[in-house]
Formats: sequence, C-alpha cells, structure tokens
Amino acid sequence: MPNLENLRKQAKLVLRWHRDRYYPVAAQIRGTLPRYRHMTDREVLAHSFRLSDAQELVARQHGFESWQALKTGFPTMADHAEQKASKAIIVAAEPQLFVANITASLDFFTQKLGFTIAFTYGDPAFYAQVSRDGARLNLRCVDSLVIEPELRDREELLSAAMTVATSVEIKQLFLEFQSASVTFFQTLKKQPWGARNFIIKDPDGNLLLFAGPAD
Repeated sequence: MPNLENLRKQAKLVLRWHRDRYYPVAAQIRGTLPRYRHMTDREVLAHSFRLSDAQELVARQHGFESWQALKTGFPTMADHAEQKASKAIIVAAEPQLFVANITASLDFFTQKLGFTIAFTYGDPAFYAQVSRDGARLNLRCVDSLVIEPELRDREELLSAAMTVATSVEIKQLFLEFQSASVTFFQTLKKQPWGARNFIIKDPDGNLLLFAGPAD
C-alpha cells in the first residue's frame, strides 16, 4: 500500500510526463479524467494540465473523486489494506509483439481484427498498444527477426493467447476473422482438453491464439 508521500510523487511524475509529451500518459489521462475523454492523444498532451489535475488522476485511480477526498480517506484506506492484503495482486498482463512496421501492424489489428489504438509513441512511432475488450497487446518495432520463422511455426511458439467466455463467441470470432481474410495458422479446432481454438498469423508471422470453451 503506497503512503501519501509516494502518491504525491506519482502525481508529480504524471505531470512531468505530460510536460515531456510522453504519449503513453495521454491514454492514462483520457481514461481517468472525464473532461479529457473525447480528446485524441495529441489533444490531451497539448491541453492545459496542472499539478491539481495530476493529483485528481491519482486520487481517482485509488477510488476517490478528488485529491482532498483521498487525503481525508487515506488513513482509513491504508489501515484496511494492511488488514486485508497479504500479497500483491497482478491485475493485467500485456504481451509484447515484435514487428517490422508499426503502421502496417496497426492497420492489421484495427482493420482486420477489430482492435483500437490505445496509444503510439515516438516520431516516427516505434511503440504502440492496441486493445479490444479486455485484451491489450504492445507492439515494438525491431530491425531484425527475434524468432526464427521455421522454429516458431514448427514448435507453435505463440506470441499471445486471448480467450472468450463461450463456445458461441469463439465461433463468432473465427467467422469474423475469416470474413476479414486473415491468415490462419490453425483453423477452428476442438482440442482434447476441452477447448476450441484457432491461431492466426499477423503480418510479421507472430502467432496469436484465440480460445474458448468447446461446448
């Protein structure tokens, strides 16, 4: 559980990122502060952003409406957390895909797979994140192959695995991607362990598995 001084430092860090035009913080600001919700990354970074805004962002991320509310409720929250939490909780995982061209990869994920762009970073961009529902994938531009293609295909070395909740949804997703003319490494298949899945290839050969219940 962070202390109040650490939260102050977090707010100052967010403010510095905004001043430095660090693109990943734009998505964080837009997703947390309602008044920035309809702005693009560029608009968020160009808009006025003060320490009080950064403090409000930190407060909202911890379940409070304002920095003042956080300061008032923090002692109670800290006591409760000390009693309840016995270990750190991992709340998300974001696989990283190595790609040769960020623009081409973004086109593939948005136009073929129905993802949206969370952010891009660099000028020209060399890093980006795409998301669809609860799935987030980070894209990192590299100059050379990270995995030997024949080895990857032979051993089915997956770059990411994503799941849906029902057998109906995995069939729907397969048909959606099929209609978008994606390249399948493995078509929809029922597995002995009770899952139904398929694997597609992105433009760089990364293998992406999509799975759901068989029945």
